[in-house]
Amino acid sequence: MPEMTRETMMTAPAVIHHLQFANLPNGTRLHYGSAGEPGKPLILFVHGFPEFWYAWERQLAEFGQTHFAVAPDLRGFNLSSKPAEPEAYRPKLLVEDLVQLIRVLGYETCVIVAHDWGGAVCWNLAAQFPELVERLVIINSPHPYLFARALSADPAQQQASAYMNWLRKPGSEQALAANEFALLEKMLTGDAGALPAWFAGDTRVRYHGAWSEPGDNGSHPLTGGVNYYRATPMHPPAKGETSPDISRLDPAMFVVRVPTLVIWGENDRALPRSLVDGLEDFVPDLRLERIPEGTHWIIHEQPERINLLIRGALP
Repeated sequence: MPEMTRETMMTAPAVIHHLQFANLPNGTRLHYGSAGEPGKPLILFVHGFPEFWYAWERQLAEFGQTHFAVAPDLRGFNLSSKPAEPEAYRPKLLVEDLVQLIRVLGYETCVIVAHDWGGAVCWNLAAQFPELVERLVIINSPHPYLFARALSADPAQQQASAYMNWLRKPGSEQALAANEFALLEKMLTGDAGALPAWFAGDTRVRYHGAWSEPGDNGSHPLTGGVNYYRATPMHPPAKGETSPDISRLDPAMFVVRVPTLVIWGENDRALPRSLVDGLEDFVPDLRLERIPEGTHWIIHEQPERINLLIRGALP
């Protein structure tokens, strides 16, 4: 870890650039924001639903001082390719996008920081391609095997994740967009009712813009993001369905053999703190940082704290 001095912490934030695109060999076009100069060590920030690259603004400004900090729009979001078909969002393809992005940017390894759906993708990436990942930082995103087990056997988790089945239904994107994205904004408010301070003003305008970017071939702007839920095999049983059978999953395939920091806001309504129980069985080199008052949106609520935790995990 680089020594953090007073001078380092007072350095002016790095300038953030966007409207940059990477054309991947698989045909996907990924938009990304970045800070810092190519050639410095790469740190990749991977967002979740319903966000986009700008979710990592505070991290880009901080880590662009010492790294080439890159935050892509995942496929299906904002300015990246947004195919309309759910099968275009299979986990294998989402991992492939990031593996190819790292290489197109000219790197063989990087540090990865990921949240929510970005974390789901990057758990898989780190398990399948450990040689690419120097350090992994996961923020409020459950390990795939532990999540599958909870969805199959834990009634409390099944209830907490019931919203996934609603999102999988036809027309959910139109409902999310109605009344100036009222339901999408409600996802960010939690039980508070009022919009959180971090989402006010220009940030809200930016999110509305990202949520309005049309999909490929005239598809709805939100179809790509919702397709993550339609394509995943991991969801709670709908009414009348039996619980998912995880007996065919090999736990050994989900072991992550890279140094990993997991940051968990424990006041997450959909992803309770019980999801980190047993994580050490799948991540031999694990540091777990619990934030009792933090919600699912902890990267926005306490960005300076998150930055310090990430900085402490760097090689």
